Amino acid sequence: MSDTVSQAELQESIEKLGKAYRSIREQMQKVIIGQDHVVEQLLIALVSRGHCLLEGVPGLAKTLMISTLARCLSMTFARIQFTPDLMPADITGTDVLQENRETGKREFRFLPGPLFHNVVLADEINRTPPKTQAALLEAMQERQVTVGQMRHTLADPFFVLATQNPIEQEGTYSLPEAQQDRFMFKVFVKYPTFAEEREIARRTTSIQADEITPVLDGPGILELQKLVRQVPVTDHIIDYALALVRQTRVGEDGIPDFVTEWLAWGAGPRAVQFLLLGAKARALLNGRTYVSTEDVQALASPVLRHRIVTNFSAESEGITTDRVVEELLKTTPAKEGELTRDPRLQKIFAA
Repeated sequence: MSDTVSQAELQESIEKLGKAYRSIREQMQKVIIGQDHVVEQLLIALVSRGHCLLEGVPGLAKTLMISTLARCLSMTFARIQFTPDLMPADITGTDVLQENRETGKREFRFLPGPLFHNVVLADEINRTPPKTQAALLEAMQERQVTVGQMRHTLADPFFVLATQNPIEQEGTYSLPEAQQDRFMFKVFVKYPTFAEEREIARRTTSIQADEITPVLDGPGILELQKLVRQVPVTDHIIDYALALVRQTRVGEDGIPDFVTEWLAWGAGPRAVQFLLLGAKARALLNGRTYVSTEDVQALASPVLRHRIVTNFSAESEGITTDRVVEELLKTTPAKEGELTRDPRLQKIFAA
């Protein structure tokens, strides 16, 4: 696909993406009951070339959801069960000394680890020490790993899906902010509704074979990832995303009083990038060639919730990062004229 596409080519690609999206949803519904918002955000991250962190209590099918998505894609898949004794070499790979049968000499040969797959499930990522967690940093950002003096390029596309349990704290290691910032979304997996849980109980206690048919392959996903970046976005949408993110930065001019009261640290530039990329992908999934403020609003929480840090005062009052994002959306005008004329926001745009 070239850098620029005609309207007809764009519309054809959108129809292709919409068909693939519906097919993946249909395949996943054979196994996963409900959790539509989680599936949507996983697919948005996939076509946006991002990674996802899923958080939820045990038994909500986080691992099953990810493995089912991998089965919908004709790509290689690896699951890493993170444990306290896991070492960096266990996931990146290592050099081993082997004898060359042709020359009779011993030489080092690189044996790739599970990171050298297209889709990687990092299960219970907060159960492994920071040393091993850090081994993912280079892989997720640079899409390569360095072992010894050699750099090894990872597969493309490369998609990390990590899970963590928020209620068990014994034997866990919280992800540092630098690690969390590499994830495009932090997605909360919540309890199912009564009707959904009834269907889960019915399906999982009977004999039922779930045949999953692959929908997309690697080249197809790469094509869709390029398509997302070609979607035009207006200056107003960029300004709206910037306004949301820059208002989280404590100490800056023009920020709301509740941000000063509740936050200790704000979001960085990656938040704006992922807001815009995600909004573009969401627009395409909904059959549109343009991005609206509703797209940005829909993804504000999964993009920002792990990039802003509440202070002690907020924690003592039970204020969550989602509550802060909710207040930001309420106090930030979405209409173009109102956004640029707001006296408080003018200080942010002038900074």
